[in-house]
Amino acid sequence: MAAGKSAAAAREAWLVFEDEAGQSMRPPRARTWGRVGCTPVVRVRGRGAGRVSMAGLSCYKPGQRSRMLYSFHVYRGRKGEKKGLTWQDYRDLLIRAHIQLGGPIVLVWDNLRAHLMPPMREFIEASKDWLTVFQRSRRTRLTSTRKRASGRWSSAPSATSPLPISTSLPEPSSGA
Repeated sequence: MAAGKSAAAAREAWLVFEDEAGQSMRPPRARTWGRVGCTPVVRVRGRGAGRVSMAGLSCYKPGQRSRMLYSFHVYRGRKGEKKGLTWQDYRDLLIRAHIQLGGPIVLVWDNLRAHLMPPMREFIEASKDWLTVFQRSRRTRLTSTRKRASGRWSSAPSATSPLPISTSLPEPSSGA
């Protein structure tokens, strides 16, 4: 059983999975072709500065529709500007999720440094009446990565595959 699943059922709480991602706003490298001796000039705008950091919550509860809540931060490279999401941003995202979902939360997240900071731990302790946190171990992440990597190379269906894999599309039905 998944971490937090039985705890969420016992408390009639939302089971929430959190993850984060980042993307550079640097434009792709401009390339083109030209005749020998005539170097083409290609303009690329954007200066290459900037980054977008995102954090998302996938929220599930039996009998309710699933929800996706997110927060993002744009870094443009200015002096004194924070580069990514801080523990305060994650705290605010959890508070907004609690307000929008209207019930207790069982949270499953990884060991990001912002999740482990002392002020974040104090917030989790102070919110014990509506927030239960399960930290995913590093070993779990490595194991799932290995399974995904091995699955990429073995694309042929196995003899024990429960569902047949069809390579052809069904014929369209003619409606009269």
